[in-house]
Amino acid sequence: MKIFKESLNPSKILVMGFAILILVGAFLLTFPVATADGKGLPFLDALFTATSATCVTGLVVVDTEEAFSLFGELVILSLIQIGGLGFMTFATFLFTLLGKKISLKERILLKEAFNAASTLDIVKIVKRILIFTVIVEGIGAIILSIRFSFDMTIGKAIYFGFFHSISIFNNAGFDLMGGFKSLTEYVDDPFVVLTVCSLIVIGGLGFIVIHELYEYPVTHKISLHSKVVLFTTLMLIVGASILIFLFEYSNDKTLGPLSSTGKALGALFHSITPRTAGANTLPMADLTHATLFLTIFLMFIGGGSGSTAGGIKVSTFAVLMATAFSQLKGREDVVLFKRRIVMQSILKALTVAMSGIMIVVSVTFLLSITEPGHDFILYLFEATSAFGTVGLSMGLTPELSPFGRVLIILTMFVGRLGPLTLGFAISKRRKKEAYHYIKGNIMIG
Repeated sequence: MKIFKESLNPSKILVMGFAILILVGAFLLTFPVATADGKGLPFLDALFTATSATCVTGLVVVDTEEAFSLFGELVILSLIQIGGLGFMTFATFLFTLLGKKISLKERILLKEAFNAASTLDIVKIVKRILIFTVIVEGIGAIILSIRFSFDMTIGKAIYFGFFHSISIFNNAGFDLMGGFKSLTEYVDDPFVVLTVCSLIVIGGLGFIVIHELYEYPVTHKISLHSKVVLFTTLMLIVGASILIFLFEYSNDKTLGPLSSTGKALGALFHSITPRTAGANTLPMADLTHATLFLTIFLMFIGGGSGSTAGGIKVSTFAVLMATAFSQLKGREDVVLFKRRIVMQSILKALTVAMSGIMIVVSVTFLLSITEPGHDFILYLFEATSAFGTVGLSMGLTPELSPFGRVLIILTMFVGRLGPLTLGFAISKRRKKEAYHYIKGNIMIG
């Protein structure tokens, strides 16, 4: 069954699919039934919320718990789930149920959506992803529901458990705690912290990595990509946890008043959530500048390719670090886990990173012009959070002007799809060069 015209390349289809999903969500959120006051959201606020949910970011201009009715919250939750896994995942699932054949064009689109190496077994992988997602979100919901039941009624606890499990697994920062306080009341609660951290990490590894881990008992093989993602993720968590523990240890407004265990849990949570969940247990405005800068760095890196997370991705960061290390050592080849990285991957990593830097710098610059009166770090923090589809905020987002909101909407959209996907969607089909220019040399450094 053909879903899309042959003239549309996969990148254009992904861009159009997300854009349509956002517009439908925004339209639903303008309905009176979607808000608690029965008036519906203004279209710009609805568009911002729908974009944030579909792009699994979590930046909000209104408090989710106070502004929306049950219908509105369920619309947001649906957008988070579809946006996190990708609309093509759900389309494939529906067509499979209906007994429809998935064409080669659609398999190529799935490959593009999950950043997979080939179309081989891609439909089987999608089915496993859906089953895995239901299982993981269900386990997380049960644990959180049990814990929340000590603080609220059973019905509300179950609803909160499922809402936050789905939101967190998809690396979205939406919560129902009210007052823009996220999970700060559970900063030293091991059940909440460890459960949420697990959901963030699993959702941010990438579905191809999860598939390979599932197959490992049979194949006893893990690809270079998965090794890089797993190792880099572990190093970032461990390194960031130690640094945050040291930076905030004596801060009376964050880790200072907590026990040793509470300090460790708080540091662990904040080392994981910037990549790129958006929930927080420490008050963002009270963090030290060192922690804020580290948070910006982690938000820019993000999670794994083909995951629910954003950012330039940990594999991109790993390739860039390996390239720099090789150059400093005077080595000709870039090597990771005894494998030589091909030049195409290095150039792609450089392109993604430079595109990300230019986007963040440009958005920061524009925000500093259109939203005057704030410290520079607020502009940089908000721009990076939007690009990395993180959702952490220092409080600037609700105060944004209409232009500022449109700017952040576009940044979240670009961040979710990736600069390369948008670039390929806009540009003409690449052609092989018929000739090459004479080589030239430029002095560097």
